Amino acid sequence: MKDKPYDYYHPLTRLLLSGPYVQGVNLGAMTITSGQLPINPLDGTMPEDIAEQARQSLENVKAIVEAAGLTVGQIVKTTVFVKDLADFAAINAAYEAFLYRTPGGPFRRAPVWR
Repeated sequence: MKDKPYDYYHPLTRLLLSGPYVQGVNLGAMTITSGQLPINPLDGTMPEDIAEQARQSLENVKAIVEAAGLTVGQIVKTTVFVKDLADFAAINAAYEAFLYRTPGGPFRRAPVWR
């Protein structure tokens, strides 16, 4: 039996976590990532452009997924929170570029507007 019930992943070690959460956790048959802000883990900056913010968030998810020994092509669901519907086309374009450069893509996504 394992010492711990789950495997935890924190590949974005330079990010200052704002709370007691893990970036990713393997539950055995499934790996789950936490929500990812568009912060560059190397320098702590956040892009101003919404498309670049989407790209950075996806790159952060990719780092966690790969730390778990998986690929982006194995992702089955993402949730997107969009503050301004006028930004949706730019965000969607970032997703398209990310998904279609990935073997096994595209994965499903669920946009949520608030």
